[in-house]
Parts: sequence; structure tokens; C-alpha cells
Amino acid sequence: MKAENIHKYYFHDVKTPPKKFDRREFLKNLGGGIIVVFSYSQMSFLTGCKTDGGNEIPEFNAYLRVKEDGRVDCFSGKIEMGQGVNTSLAQVLADELEISIDKVDMIMGDTELCPHDDGTWGSMTTRFHDPLIRAAAAEAREVLKKLAAEKLGIPVTQLKAENGIIFAESDTNKNVTYAELTKGQKIIQTIGEKPRLKKPGEFKIIGNSHLRLDAVQKVTGKALYSADIQLPGMLYAKILRPPAHGSKLVSVDTTAAEAILGTKVLREDDFIVVLHSSPEIADRAISSIKAEWEKPVSKADNESIFEYILKTATDSNVSHEGGNAENGKKESEILFEYEYHDGYKAHASIETHAATAVFKDGKLTMWASSQTPFGTREEVAGLLKLPKEQVHLKQIFLGGGFGGKIYNRQANEAARIAKMVEGTSIQLMWSRKEEFMYDMFRPAAVIKVNSGITKDGKIKYWDFNTYCAGDRGTELFYGIPNHKTTTLDKSDVHPFGTGAWRAPGNSTNTFARESQIDIMANKIGMDPLEFRLKNMADKRAINSLKLAAEKFGWTTAKPPKGTGRGIAVGTDAGTLVTVIVEVTVDSVTGKIKVNRAVVGQDMGQVINPEGTIIQAEGCVNMGLGYTLTEDVEFDWGEVKTTNFGDYNLPLFSTIPPIIETSFADAQDQPPQGGGEPAIICMGGAVANAVFEACGARVFRLPITPERVLDAMKNI
Repeated sequence: MKAENIHKYYFHDVKTPPKKFDRREFLKNLGGGIIVVFSYSQMSFLTGCKTDGGNEIPEFNAYLRVKEDGRVDCFSGKIEMGQGVNTSLAQVLADELEISIDKVDMIMGDTELCPHDDGTWGSMTTRFHDPLIRAAAAEAREVLKKLAAEKLGIPVTQLKAENGIIFAESDTNKNVTYAELTKGQKIIQTIGEKPRLKKPGEFKIIGNSHLRLDAVQKVTGKALYSADIQLPGMLYAKILRPPAHGSKLVSVDTTAAEAILGTKVLREDDFIVVLHSSPEIADRAISSIKAEWEKPVSKADNESIFEYILKTATDSNVSHEGGNAENGKKESEILFEYEYHDGYKAHASIETHAATAVFKDGKLTMWASSQTPFGTREEVAGLLKLPKEQVHLKQIFLGGGFGGKIYNRQANEAARIAKMVEGTSIQLMWSRKEEFMYDMFRPAAVIKVNSGITKDGKIKYWDFNTYCAGDRGTELFYGIPNHKTTTLDKSDVHPFGTGAWRAPGNSTNTFARESQIDIMANKIGMDPLEFRLKNMADKRAINSLKLAAEKFGWTTAKPPKGTGRGIAVGTDAGTLVTVIVEVTVDSVTGKIKVNRAVVGQDMGQVINPEGTIIQAEGCVNMGLGYTLTEDVEFDWGEVKTTNFGDYNLPLFSTIPPIIETSFADAQDQPPQGGGEPAIICMGGAVANAVFEACGARVFRLPITPERVLDAMKNI
């Protein structure tokens, strides 16, 4: 993309409010072309407003515009943070509208250009946005065919659309392009009667692999992120941080910082900021400030946190229940009771939280690494006491979010600073230490599981208690007649902020459940694949398991000592998923090497197979981090983990050399999520493989060499 096009793509100032507004004003602001709007409420294709003037447009979630040059803009409140939805959304639009995918421009997350969206999370974009875009594109196609019928004097039923051209089926020389039809047009259409959508056999783009639309930008370094924005006269901001969460500022001396040439020191109560045109000098200035803090008393650290959680997380809720627990116990011939631990995990995105902002003439303009641009706008507007229309978040790429960029502390801080130096643009980019301090960690959690089976391998009793992990992924796809799932939590359990982390809580829950399943199978000497199939009730879960087992080449024959295979099955974002891994374990050092991982997914319609494979591979690799190495060290509010030197991410040398993915071909089914499911199974699959390799049953993540060796002592 040329520099002038990048500027146009990211920095144009057309205004299109997302709520109800006057049609004429909408057309004036947006310009010519054919516009089709759609909303979640129109999933049932309720009748929309008419195309003649004067009426208001209903509230909507996205819209597309066929422009006078034949290109198509798709405006969506969603954002792109590396999972490729900018490509899959463009695919479904292009297929239904009968244009090539390179004719689609995705405009995403800009609060003045795009309609409101709550945020990009939970693998919901494909599940809920794709059907809307397909319907709108089909509607636009029909509008264009009606215009073509008038222009060519040929009935609509005798026309066909293909590659941006509408022509008579009997004579292709009688044709007109989309560009010719849209010139001089100012038409707004909402989805009225249900448009005819293509059937699976008619797809040309859906279901086929396509290069990511942003691939060239990203590999050439042209893609812009929050901290890439450079504005005239911009100053870099650094904030004085406490040594621990909950600390109180006792005294501060900013004399040394103020003495550095070109430095501005700002203060509002305990909010102390330095600004400089050089980020390095801003760093030096903030380090020169002498501050005394009073830290809170420690209640737990990374070793005692599990005991603390069990004592503190007392607010309980039954999520799933069936049958009778006492009957289940009586029907069981063997009972099991185990406890599983999982520590805090950081999102550890390579891009730290960042925001570039300028406050001028009563309006704040910002580029922020945020999964929730509209929520950020509302937070910032409330903080600065502005109407939300006076806060504009512009479209920008994110360097990974994984749930951590749902929260917008850095944007609020940047907004506050920008208003303090009105008229001067500022940039705030957290250091890695700040990222570990203020990123919302995945919560530490404890899972207690009581279960019972018959000697022939039928599960009769299941009592699953999850402390601080929530109930995501706990719905049973095993056919257990007597079961109960209870979640226990409390708002003040954790010493620092916690929140969503790629399939929140599901990795912990799946680790515990699938470890317990393997323990029961091993107790009666049954193959873990056979045991699962014997007890599974959900056809899609069975399908995912069989897909993975076939791809893996599972047999009942045991591998050589030191080598192990492990299975884990889970459910997330509408997808049923199985991961099978092969590991080797060094019995002397306890070191684990994952040699191979196979993912089987029943996930409905697959829009972009290559994108699906990439996401599954990313889940496997990221999942190895929480499974084997990632652990946050802390002493209550003091986070001692500060960088990648003491928070170990998977390395190229440690990821599996073989990762394979298999998914069901279900083009006639609704699409389900693919960005999160595979990650949930990594902990359980590896734990089970380690047990087969060396007999060590590890009940705490990450499965470090030390924990493997300790477990081997109990064999």
C-alpha cells in the first residue's frame, strides 16, 4: 500500500454516527454509492426502512458501501489484532456480492466511521458478524441487479452477477459494471425480505484459503500500530509507578527530573508524569524522581495463593446439574478425588499497551491498542467529562490482544495527559515492566473434582468445583447421569487486576477435567481414547476426537518408555476440539519436549481454511507457554515478574516441529469460533502425555521439570 493510501486509510475524517440519524445527513457525510446497513436485530431479516428519502435508519452494527469506482467498503466496529477477521469478513462479503476479495476495503474499529460494537473477543466475530455481512452483501447484489435491469431493459430474472459485472445470461455483451451502476447514486438499503444466500456448492471464495489482506503490510513493516503514529511536536510520556498494587505515596521529589533540559513534569495528586520529545530522556527523567511509598501487607504469594483462594472464594453458584449426586456415588464402584492448581498468566503480547493522543479545540483524537474502541471512547469521555462524540478513536492494528486489550488503562492515562497539555500530541507506551504490572492477568485458580466410575468404565458421578476459573467450557459433552458443576469466586480474591485471557478460564477447567478423565481410565487399565468414546454423548465432541485420533494415528500399543501421548477434549466458542500430543520426558532432568501436536475441530463452516490452520497452530504454541513455562512470581501486590527474562514464553526451539490440523467440512452449517478453542486443550493433553511417558501425574500448571521430578518420587 502506498504512503498516500495508508494516510487515507487510517486518517480520513468522514463522520458516520452509529445511532439513529437523518438519512440525508448520512448521505451527505458518507458520499455516493449504494449503502446497505445491517444489525444483530435483523438476523431474522425484519423489514427495514424504505429507500426513498426522509426516514431514519435503524440502529445498526455494520454497513457496506458499493462505491462509484466499483470498490466496496465494509465498515465494522470490530478490530483486527492478528486473527485474520479482516480477511474472513472480506471473503464472505466478496462471495455474496460477486466481486474479487481484493476489491474489498475493511474499515474497522474507527468510532467516527464505524457503527458501535461492544468489542472484539470470545471468537464471536465469525460466528455473529459473518452471517450479517453475507446477508447485506446479498442484498446489495440484488439492488445492483435491479438497477442493471432498468439500465439494460432486461428483467432481473434474466441477469447474472459475476466479478463486479451484471450481464444478460443469454448475451454477455449486454452488461454493466457495478461502478457504472453506482455513479451518481445515493441509495440506502436495509435488509428487508430475506435475501437469497448462496448454497455451499455455489461458493467461490468461502471455504478456500486466501492470503491475509494485511500480510504484505505486516511483513514489510508498513502496517501501523498505536506507537507507530508520529505527529508534529509529539512528546513521549512516562508515569511514576508504585512498587506494588495498593501502595500509597508518602513523599516525592521531582527536582532532578525538572532539571533535565526539555522535560515537562506534570502532577495531579498522585498522578505524576514526565514528558520529553525523546523517549529515552523521558525514561531517564522518570527514573530520577525520588519517591517513598507505603506498600500493603502481604496476604499471599505465588506459592500460597491456592490455599488463600480456597479460603476466600466462597461465593458459589451451581452452573450445571443433573441426576443425583448420592445416587451417582452409590452406583460407582471406584471413587476419585483430586485437586488441580493453575497460577496467574500474563497475556505477554509483544506489543505493550500504547496510545497516541491529542486534545485540541475540546476534542480528543486517539490511536489506542484496544479491543474495545467504543468502550474506550465512553471511558475516556467520562474521565474527561466530554460528550462521547468529542472523543475519536481511529482505526489501527493491534499487536495481539488475547483479551488483555479489552481493558483501557493506558488509553485513559494518555487521554488525561493529553488534556493536561492541550494542543500538544503525546504518546504513552508501557514498558514491559509496566505491562506485567498493569496487564489483567488470567486468574490463579483451583479446581476440585470428585468422580466415580464402574469397573467396566462408565462414569456415574461427577462433582466439578471451580474456584476463580469461572464455568467457561464446563458444559458436559460426556454422558454422565449424575453431575454438578459449581463455580466459586469473590471480587476481592486477587491482589491485582485479573480478566479475560484467550478462552477465559477454559484452559484451567479443561486441564482439570481431562486429567481426571485420564486418571479414571488408567485406574481400570482402559485406553484413554476408548474410555472417552465409551462415555461421550455429544456427536460433535466424538467427531472432533475421531478427527484428531485418525490424523494422529492413535493405537492402543504403548510407546517406548520416556515417550508419551496425551489426549484432551474441550469446547469453546461453539467449537468442539480435541488435541493429541506426543512428548518425550527426560527422567533425569524432568525436561519435557513436545514433538507433535494434532488438532481436530468440529467448527461448522470454515471460511478460510488457511486462516483456521494458522489459528490452531498459534493456539498450540501459545498453549505450550501456560502448560510448560509461564508463571507469574509475586508477593501480594508486588509483581516480581518484570520481563521475558523471568516469564518464559515458548521458543522456536521448544515448539513442536509437527503441528497438524483436521476439521470437519461443514459448509452447510453456521461458522463457529476458531481463534481460541485449541489452546484450552494443551495443558490437559501434555499432562496426560507426561504421565504415559514417565508415570508422573502433575496437578499444577505449568508442568515444570521440578514438578515432574517431584511427581516421579511418588510413583
